[in-house]
Amino acid sequence: MSPRSLAGGCHCGRIRYGVEMDLSAPTLRCNCSICAKSRAWISVVPAIAFQLLAGENELGTYTFGARHVAHHFCPNCGVKTHGTSMMQGADAWVAVCVATLDLAPLELASLQIEYQDGRANLETPPAITVHL
Repeated sequence: MSPRSLAGGCHCGRIRYGVEMDLSAPTLRCNCSICAKSRAWISVVPAIAFQLLAGENELGTYTFGARHVAHHFCPNCGVKTHGTSMMQGADAWVAVCVATLDLAPLELASLQIEYQDGRANLETPPAITVHL
């Protein structure tokens, strides 16, 4: 399947984005400290495929640890919409929070999920994934 134009945003609508995404590509669930706590479900796209349409001046940002990723959220409703890599140029990426896409429940349920062990070894999925 080829990438298609999708839209998404936070719960209150202040943060809106557009993204070119291939829905046949696997989405990710991770057990690292922030992903597990926020129950993150992401799809990573090249930064050039993502465009913030509304709320740029309102966007909240959280970084931690080595600060390789800026986690963005709406300060009004609290919904995390995406994360951006701190890389520049062709290597830059955006991790779109899949649940914030404007997709019907059946379409969301059909997405393929891969699990990553962000706490120990990214090469293999974690032994327990039911909580992710």
